[in-house]
Amino acid sequence: MNVTSKGRYALRFMLDLAQHRDEGYISLKTISERLTLSMKYLEMIVGNLKKAELVDSTRGKEGGYRLNKEPGEYSVGEILRCIEDNLAPVACIKEGEIQCERSGACMTIPMWKELDDITNAYLDTVSLEDLITGAKWKK
Repeated sequence: MNVTSKGRYALRFMLDLAQHRDEGYISLKTISERLTLSMKYLEMIVGNLKKAELVDSTRGKEGGYRLNKEPGEYSVGEILRCIEDNLAPVACIKEGEIQCERSGACMTIPMWKELDDITNAYLDTVSLEDLITGAKWKK
């Protein structure tokens, strides 16, 4: 699994919205400046988040973006899956399914599939709220 910069920036974007959710709709320019990320790059990312209905937007002077749910209701897994082409550890697994013409003869497929399942299950246990508070990892 290799999370691209798009995936990392999507998480940063969502975390920014979560941390500032009491401010209502937040302009992309404001978020871009806070995160020191290109607005053009964020526009591509936000399109996917909006299409997946993870964020809501409005136009106009007071326009911008906001979360559709509470931060604890978003999993890192759902955010990354809507941005990344593939989170699987190998190319022959896509969206949890084995997509390889040689899979019947490949002895490593079960291991890769299990790793993919474990990774996705873990990412689904981590919420934006967990990332904000860090409590999940404090001993």
